[in-house]
Amino acid sequence: MVLDNGRKVEMSLNIKSEQAHRLARELAQLTGESMTAAVEKAVEERLERVRGKSKEGMAEKLLKIARSSGPLWRKPYVSLEELLYDEKGLPKGLK
Repeated sequence: MVLDNGRKVEMSLNIKSEQAHRLARELAQLTGESMTAAVEKAVEERLERVRGKSKEGMAEKLLKIARSSGPLWRKPYVSLEELLYDEKGLPKGLK
């Protein structure tokens, strides 16, 4: 039982979708969690995204990826123009 606006309410969640049940079961199996824990965490994560209160913004996530992958590049930065055009300014590959 939980309190909702001061009144006691029975906790119940009745899923009538076979696909939702299958997905919850698969998530629980893959994570090793109970179905309740898997569903709870999935709903929490979705709420964070929908509310826009993600712990880490998209820009920060992209910067983190850039920082971690930057050292993996073997060649120094090459501009787009250098990749597409020859020394005469003509498109590479066309003769």
